[in-house]
Amino acid sequence: MTHFMGTFTGKLDRKGRVSVPAAFRAALERLGTQDIILRLSHRDACVEAWPQPVFETMAAGLEQLDVFSDNLDDLSLSLFADAYPLKPDGEGRVVLPEDLIAHAGLTEAVTFLGTGRSFQLWEPEAARRRVEAARQRARERGLTVPATAGGRA
Repeated sequence: MTHFMGTFTGKLDRKGRVSVPAAFRAALERLGTQDIILRLSHRDACVEAWPQPVFETMAAGLEQLDVFSDNLDDLSLSLFADAYPLKPDGEGRVVLPEDLIAHAGLTEAVTFLGTGRSFQLWEPEAARRRVEAARQRARERGLTVPATAGGRA
């Protein structure tokens, strides 16, 4: 499985354009796509970026919920209402919609955080704090990666 790894910071221009890091574009290419879904995170003040096939697989899980349930309505709106399908241009840039820029508090710089199956766009100082907090919580909880069925983690 291809993973998005690393932390990269780039510039956000006045037109809302930012370059997707080359390492992330290479990961998309290994997945056989350049199409990404940008969406407001419903957990953090950041923008999530999902490769389209991974997003579709994740969203398919909604089919297990009752059609007229509050859970389906809430998750569907959380996933799709503020989602934007995009493809980086020939230079690797995407134009971020204004509501995504506002949600993440982006100004002149954007930090890209690899999160494995996807990546996130953050205001740089908020990204640093989020990673620091995640490491602290993982230490406090004694978290480890579960062993896979065929071996060790």
